[in-house]
Amino acid sequence: MNYKGRMWVIGGLFGFIALVFVGRLAQLQLGSEEWTEYAARLTESRETLDAARGLMYDRHGKLLVTNRASYDILYTPRAARQGMDTAAFAALLGWERSALEAAFAKADAYASYRPSVIVRQLPADEYARISGELWRFPGVKARTRAIRSNTAGLAAQLVGSFAETSAADLEADPFYRLGDYKGKSGLEALYERELRGKKGTRYHLVDVRNNYQVPLDGGRRDSLAVPGADLTLTLDKELQAYAERLMQGKRGSIVALEPATGEVLALVSAPSYHPDLLLGPKRGANYDSLLNNPAKPLFNRAVRASYRPGSIFKMVQGLIALDEGVIQTSTRIPCDRSIIGCHGPHSYDNLTEAIVHSCNPYFHEVMRRMVQGRRASSIFDDAALGLGHWTERIQRFGFGTDLGGQLPGIRKGLVPDTTLYDKFYGRRSWAYSTIYSIAIGEGELLTTPLQIANLAAIIANRGWYRTPHAVRDVGGKGKPAGVDSLVQTGVEPERFDPVIAAMQQVVEGAGGTGWRARIPGITVCGKTGTVQNHEALEHSVFMAFAPRDTPEIAVSVYVENAGSGGSWAAPIAALLIEHYLADSLSNPEREARILAARDPFPEAP
Repeated sequence: MNYKGRMWVIGGLFGFIALVFVGRLAQLQLGSEEWTEYAARLTESRETLDAARGLMYDRHGKLLVTNRASYDILYTPRAARQGMDTAAFAALLGWERSALEAAFAKADAYASYRPSVIVRQLPADEYARISGELWRFPGVKARTRAIRSNTAGLAAQLVGSFAETSAADLEADPFYRLGDYKGKSGLEALYERELRGKKGTRYHLVDVRNNYQVPLDGGRRDSLAVPGADLTLTLDKELQAYAERLMQGKRGSIVALEPATGEVLALVSAPSYHPDLLLGPKRGANYDSLLNNPAKPLFNRAVRASYRPGSIFKMVQGLIALDEGVIQTSTRIPCDRSIIGCHGPHSYDNLTEAIVHSCNPYFHEVMRRMVQGRRASSIFDDAALGLGHWTERIQRFGFGTDLGGQLPGIRKGLVPDTTLYDKFYGRRSWAYSTIYSIAIGEGELLTTPLQIANLAAIIANRGWYRTPHAVRDVGGKGKPAGVDSLVQTGVEPERFDPVIAAMQQVVEGAGGTGWRARIPGITVCGKTGTVQNHEALEHSVFMAFAPRDTPEIAVSVYVENAGSGGSWAAPIAALLIEHYLADSLSNPEREARILAARDPFPEAP
């Protein structure tokens, strides 16, 4: 037999197999990215460095929102197997032993060699209480994290909340990792990308048990975190604090704007809460408590509550009617109370007098002339055409819109149109006689406190406004583009003269319903409103601007279940305006009355 030939064949076969294995190993180690990454995970560790979140300041540079240290307690199951007194550790944390053991089991199931967070966001004082004892418990260590802190406890609903990311957040944005935090509502959410900054990275070598060894490549691959941009808000911290103080014990809202810029000077929704309640280990319990509170402190009434505007809306009707030419300033209309109810001893008003007296028949007739304008032979087609044009004019005042959407959570309210009434009554089966309640700010018409404050700014500016906004600078680069866009109502400036004169008489005239808003030395122009509420006493409403000739502030005040607008909303507005414009308080008794008032109010049954 040819043994030598067989030897060469068998040897060649073994050599070929060895060559295949060597080639495959080379491919896996040098050419396969998947295995290269796997090998790196066995020896390298990447640590993410969180960026410092941007701070928030008021318009004068006073700090509103900052970052403060908190402490997470981490547990590594493998390291703890040397023995731990779980009863003692539970007692130290103030937990039930069963809850601690459940947390340990969850951590062990996740990863035995990696630390898992079992307590989040311990404040410094609580951490100080337990820190000296942590050494007694193998596998337990602490990690410092920065969380938000609203230093003044102001503007909770506007600033918003900061909380741990959800599964949806992680899926939507690869920037976030499990355990990260982000803005969840308010300005914290609206400006999340600017505030969050850019994460850094640090690489180091670890052993098989994930223990730190040395920096990788001498730290040359590391990158520093980039802090988030600071926000300068338009709020006046002192004015905001005073406005919140005035609304303590009440339900409602205050919105104060700077007419020339659209900047929000103060925005209050009452009742409110301290923003730091939604931080720390008790966040969940606090949130549930606030959510289930019947007074709805989490609900931002200033931008989300919808009310009928009532008699305040009559000024808009008058302005559009003047601009359309259906009335003149001197036009007088009989107060025919057989058509629609009215109140007060007037009988034959012109426009200014009708606003002062809040004459319902006057504005019933004014809107009839605008809507039922003989544009078509059928009264139904005529009403549809007229209402369509009317709706467009009303929306130019910001009603039925989000006013540019520069504030978080804005609702649009409702300006009824032909589509709505066709749905209610059937196509072309309604006329002005069906819908006339909107002429006096009732019916289907809905507005928000922000829109009413913006109306005060429009009248102060004689026909235009800038988009209401709460941020005047981002990272030292000024306002974001378009944040304060100019909007024209299309009403000529001279049309505003009789309306402004009427608003001054409401406050300063004999028998004016807004007399409680008078301020010595400051000309306040205002309008009271009483919003119908079928469940309880009516809501007290007042809108105003001041001074008359050089307006610096425009406000709306809503006090729920407080009765007439002149009783409570008007004096609150006066106190706010005087606090902003004057150096001293002229009427301490007025302030004392407001601060002492609580819901239910003295007028309430």
